[in-house]
Amino acid sequence: MMTKEDYLKQYKNYQSMRDNVAKDPYRLHYHLMPPTGFLNDPNGLCQNHGTYHIYFQYTPFDCGWGTKLWGHYTTQDMITFKQEEPFLFPDQQADRDGVYSGSAFIENNTIHYFYTGNVKLMDRDDYDYIQNGREQNTIHITSQDGYSLSKKEVVLTNHDYPADMSAHVRDPKIFQKGNDYYMVLGARSQNNKGCVLMYRSHDFIHFDYYNRIETPDKFGYMWECPDLFELDGQLILMVCPQGVEQIAYDYANVYQTGYYPINFDFDNNTYQLGEFKELDRGFDIYAPQSFIDEKGRRIQLSWMGIPDASYHNQPTISHDWQHALTMPRVLSYQDNQIVQQPLEELKQLRKSSLTTSLQDFNQHCPTCICYEMKVEFDNDQEFNINIRDDVQFIYQNNVLTLSLGESGCGRTNRSVQLNEITDFTIYSDTSSIEIFVNGGKEVFTTRVYSQTLQQKVHINSHNNGQVHFYELSGYHIEK
Repeated sequence: MMTKEDYLKQYKNYQSMRDNVAKDPYRLHYHLMPPTGFLNDPNGLCQNHGTYHIYFQYTPFDCGWGTKLWGHYTTQDMITFKQEEPFLFPDQQADRDGVYSGSAFIENNTIHYFYTGNVKLMDRDDYDYIQNGREQNTIHITSQDGYSLSKKEVVLTNHDYPADMSAHVRDPKIFQKGNDYYMVLGARSQNNKGCVLMYRSHDFIHFDYYNRIETPDKFGYMWECPDLFELDGQLILMVCPQGVEQIAYDYANVYQTGYYPINFDFDNNTYQLGEFKELDRGFDIYAPQSFIDEKGRRIQLSWMGIPDASYHNQPTISHDWQHALTMPRVLSYQDNQIVQQPLEELKQLRKSSLTTSLQDFNQHCPTCICYEMKVEFDNDQEFNINIRDDVQFIYQNNVLTLSLGESGCGRTNRSVQLNEITDFTIYSDTSSIEIFVNGGKEVFTTRVYSQTLQQKVHINSHNNGQVHFYELSGYHIEK
């Protein structure tokens, strides 16, 4: 357990950790990071009376997997942020081993938060903590302002989950349909088949089991971080399957992040799943969560990291922090797929601009590491672009590949097969790259640790087209 008082006492002892973080040249300029320690899933995303609340899984005093709090940033404009005190602490018996991931739902000026309270039993020494030895409590709290919170209330325990479930059921998210509220939870059955459990409620307090969403054949042993939402008239189930084997260029990461279009008949409680599609082709993407803001936009943030990867982030770990959140992305549904675009507000980070032809770009490209670069092609030809000294973006034989050398810290190649490339936009930060291809129909997200942060892009291509290049400033974060 860790109460707020425990946190404040420990905080005083870690000034050297904060000083070490502040000296790191790999701290990102326009991404949200942990103030110190370890960050993973975005949680409880919402906008309340003009203020965006961005909570996240947070281990403040350790760069590895440790006791989880909910860290907290707020912003009114998605450019200037305030680093708030942690929002949730594992201070009850029902969440004593960590406040795990959860979400927010706003109704009648009240924010309803649901999250998983993790309890690891220690009364026996033969638990495997998969099939047994773990309590996954679904907990409900409310807030009027996103800062203060009500008393914690357990609404579901292991006894409320189907009898054939393992001890891994977590990550609640609320979806409203008519007068009913549906909660989806990621789950792993006892026979190691991933699925999503659905519960229905009329009052946010009493939840009844409703259905199980799964594929006919096994697709991974665990589905984490489900998100059920409507997007441009299509119901979408976002999910992170674990245990899916790679097929050609698909499913190359240790765990997957993607979505199913789903047709759900809520009158008859039946559904049909479409084909699973990966959300991002990069190395560092997991646990996406979306919300509707007050402008009506479906905004998504993800963990710019992934559990159990073979590659590492030692350059930042040596400075006492690890991981970040992706840029906020606006989602739409076009041509039977999700399209991702960076938030419009990020244009305010532009400092200087250069527009030139593709063939003239190399002689005019400035030296910088934080930039936005959009390339528009007039014809469809192969290309090879040096994004950094050992980072290449290559299109050859209808295969688009992001290739990293030593700066990838074990990251190598990620690819997708595409019949044509009309455009792409690269967002480069000190230690991250996000690339939006064909208007955001494909995306590559990765961390990268170049030895020098003074770099030039070099384009090798016979294509005709234009390049729009903008140097970018960073977020302003008030502590």
